[in-house]
Amino acid sequence: MCRQSLTKHAVAAILALSLSASPSLAASSGSGQGAPAAVVSADSASSSTDASDNTTPIYFGNGCFWGRQKDFVDVEKALGREGGKISAITGYAGGAKGAGPGDKVCYYYGPKQAVYEELGHAEVVQMELRGETAQTRRQMEAFADTYFGQFRKTPFGMMRLDPQDAGPAYRNVIGIPKGIDSPLFEERNKNGMDLIPSDGNDFNRGKAKDNDQINVVYIVDSDKLPFYRAEQYHQFHNGIGKPFSKEYTVDLKRALTSTRRIGPTGCPELRF
Repeated sequence: MCRQSLTKHAVAAILALSLSASPSLAASSGSGQGAPAAVVSADSASSSTDASDNTTPIYFGNGCFWGRQKDFVDVEKALGREGGKISAITGYAGGAKGAGPGDKVCYYYGPKQAVYEELGHAEVVQMELRGETAQTRRQMEAFADTYFGQFRKTPFGMMRLDPQDAGPAYRNVIGIPKGIDSPLFEERNKNGMDLIPSDGNDFNRGKAKDNDQINVVYIVDSDKLPFYRAEQYHQFHNGIGKPFSKEYTVDLKRALTSTRRIGPTGCPELRF
């Protein structure tokens, strides 16, 4: 599971797409289980556009995906999305090897050849941008603003809220079409962080190419490095030491199961 024991290792990253991170937002989320949703107005296209029409998947990763999913669900609700229209789901992405045998990417309880970390992936949350350019731009800015709130300032740079989750499986990674050259991506790296284009993480003699480094966020092309949905039990999970509402952990999970946005992956499922 997402680790709860503290370590001294910490990762810092910054993605600049709109506004810079707000230290007050990060400080108010010190539990590490969720940053406040960006303050946005409802997007009329978001609430009326079907998930299959004119959508662009993107993914964000920085530590344990349980709390991050809740953050992005809150953003989607602020955009006017409800129930089965929610798109934020947990999964694995950013690895150069793609899927394992049987086209599976699993948590650590799966076959070793299909374990996400072994394949170079990180824990991420995927969302959809919906509508025309102006609408998707506004949505991207809302997601990015919340992403910034998932870090806090330290003497070493911007640190994510759950530094106990260390290693390449928890590295900071952003997946957008065309990667760092995407028209959706604007760099405003005011804090001097390293935004590194990557063609995917792999291991050489046990050493990760895209390692969990301070002041680094890896930017990948989501068209070339696709998202693999996580197991059912990882969807709409409580945060570490922070239970979420039944509306989130039960009702919303049922709604997305009924629309088949989440469901069996072929990997082992746990009941907890």
